[in-house]
Amino acid sequence: MKAIIYCRVSTEKDTQETSLARQKEELLQLAERYSFEVVHTIEEKASGFDIDRDGMMEVIEAVQQEQIDILLVQDETRLGRGHAKIALLHFFIKEGIQVYTISHYGKLHLSESDSMMLEIIGIVEEYQRKLHNAKIRRGMKRAVEKGYRPEKNLKNVGENAGRDRKDVPIEEIIRLRRNDLTFEEIAATLRGFGYDVSKATVHRRYQEHMKKEDESLA
Repeated sequence: MKAIIYCRVSTEKDTQETSLARQKEELLQLAERYSFEVVHTIEEKASGFDIDRDGMMEVIEAVQQEQIDILLVQDETRLGRGHAKIALLHFFIKEGIQVYTISHYGKLHLSESDSMMLEIIGIVEEYQRKLHNAKIRRGMKRAVEKGYRPEKNLKNVGENAGRDRKDVPIEEIIRLRRNDLTFEEIAATLRGFGYDVSKATVHRRYQEHMKKEDESLA
């Protein structure tokens, strides 16, 4: 399994160089014990309360590009402190990344308070997904009640299902707007048919279209 070693100290003091070197050495030994392939080692000096760290952004990018399976750190506080730590733990768990630490000399064992916090976050996200899906259903229902027929108006419905589409159907935005749907309802309706659009995008495209119409009439 492929792994990244992440080492962090919180200050720029020269004395911290020793700590970084020790973290790296111990983590290399940990990787060897579990036969992990270390593809990259990251060392940085930054506050754990700051989530926007160059080194951590490298780790996140590697995870998103599916370059690694394992993250090796001295302990969970090296990931971050406070809310930053919880946010990063949540991200790694969602992405299926296993975290190994020196303090546990193996897989990270979360504290009871951290486990509880992550469970709460998971519950909140689940309800957010339910609300999002409910919003889409309500928007689509209202659009159909207003005479909207997606099978006639949207091209390639059902093709590449679930994939983002770069083109936003401006003619459908105009049609739904004229049927008194809000921009949020229009966005929800189009997302239900595979168009990756936000309320802001719908509003912007609508305004651009109306501006062009005004200019053509001038």
